[in-house]
Amino acid sequence: MKINAIAALGLSALLIAGCQREMEKMVEVSGHIFVFNYRVATATYLVTLRKTSPIPDGTVAIAEFENPAGGDPIVLQEKIFPAWDKITLQSPAIHCVRKDKPYGAKIKLVAADGKTLQELQTQFVSDVDQAAMLPSKPLVVGPFYTKNPEVFKADGTVDYSNTDKCPAA
Repeated sequence: MKINAIAALGLSALLIAGCQREMEKMVEVSGHIFVFNYRVATATYLVTLRKTSPIPDGTVAIAEFENPAGGDPIVLQEKIFPAWDKITLQSPAIHCVRKDKPYGAKIKLVAADGKTLQELQTQFVSDVDQAAMLPSKPLVVGPFYTKNPEVFKADGTVDYSNTDKCPAA
């Protein structure tokens, strides 16, 4: 009698656990960095995901990046194609990245019907301050990488200054 009760409890626990199954792991974070492109004076978040199981057609990735300048998060939505083995998500230009400060990112895979398939989180940490790394204006303009006259002045002077107005650290 006692063995039957224990077996029944064990079976009940297995059934409950089966109903509360975790979301399927379809992707995993394979890389995440800040990209500082001094040539065009931009910084962006870049995260790569590696596919670990099939992804349904019509799925989108919604990435929500912490805004280093403060305010609302930066949201990016990217259609995912089932044939992709690697997914790359790059934010629009960001400002005010600080050295050694962690910035959070949340990524959701959402099916065509709106159901959340998977959620991930990661953190970005820069080893440089953006203001020390990037000028405010692109160094080059146009398709032929012409020197930007706003940076490389006609009188021979150069202005690499960064004029981003960032909140205090």
